[in-house]
Amino acid sequence: MQRRFIDYLFISLKGIAMGAADAVPGVSGGTIAFISGIYEELITTISGVNLSLLTTFKDSGFSAFWKQLNGNFLVALLTGIVISFVSFMRLAKFLIEEHPVLIWSFFFGLIVASIFFVGKQIKTWNLGTIVALIFGTLAAYYVTTLPSLANNDSPIFLFFAGAIAICAMILPGISGSFILVILGAYKTLSDALHDFDFKRIALFAVGALVGLLSFSRILKWLFKHYKNTTLAVLTGFIFGSLNKIWPWKETFTILEKSTGQRIPVSRITEYGTIEVYQREINDFDTYKMVSEHSVSPFHYSEINNAIDPQIGMAAGLMAIGFLTIFILERIGSKTS
Repeated sequence: MQRRFIDYLFISLKGIAMGAADAVPGVSGGTIAFISGIYEELITTISGVNLSLLTTFKDSGFSAFWKQLNGNFLVALLTGIVISFVSFMRLAKFLIEEHPVLIWSFFFGLIVASIFFVGKQIKTWNLGTIVALIFGTLAAYYVTTLPSLANNDSPIFLFFAGAIAICAMILPGISGSFILVILGAYKTLSDALHDFDFKRIALFAVGALVGLLSFSRILKWLFKHYKNTTLAVLTGFIFGSLNKIWPWKETFTILEKSTGQRIPVSRITEYGTIEVYQREINDFDTYKMVSEHSVSPFHYSEINNAIDPQIGMAAGLMAIGFLTIFILERIGSKTS
């Protein structure tokens, strides 16, 4: 398709939104790609990266190679993703630590709207699509209940963490960053980006590239042969992921970094949510959340010494997140 400069600028902006989403444990950049109208082109483009490109380059030159690669699209999108992911990962870390209820409220509204926009792409509802929807919901919900592992920075581990996480990052509803949290690689990667540790970044990136090129082919095949069912599973993924993004949490188990032991949160504080205690002592590194579950804002306040659950601001940010998806979908419908 023939695109103008402004079209590629919009693609870069969509990439920025994808990168920002992928930096947050619980939000999927694949959801943003789907809503903004570039998901299938992205999957098709990535799955088209193979040895035939080298043959085209050899026989027909760079211009034909670049066109077959859909290079302008990839460069515009990846530029936005990389710049946003690296910069927003730092901002996301600050917001999650200092204002967790508010940032999760925004993303909760965003994901609720995403369910509607992905679900409406399903053209035919039957027993198969309903089962697929239920399966996707239960699978994603189960993933959100998994406890986090301890940090691990071995080279082989980082490679496989990259391969696994990138598959999740391009799936609407499954958060690649949350998969990194579960694997115990999120802090390792964020530290590497913060310290510009290019060796660890490269190991992760190579694993991500291998995973991306492999998994995109599977997704392309599924969209071609089982589009309705695939969409139903993806809608379920998004719905099930809401458990992770719910703003009010009660912590059960934490990891003590100095000893490597998993202990009940009640052993170190009377607060029921570890993030509240961490903000009070201004220390976000000594303890790490391992297991938690969603609670009502009133129970959240009760278990944290009558802390303000910020219901009003949370509701407002949910509404803003919800409306953000409408704007992205409108842009996507005009520029895709």
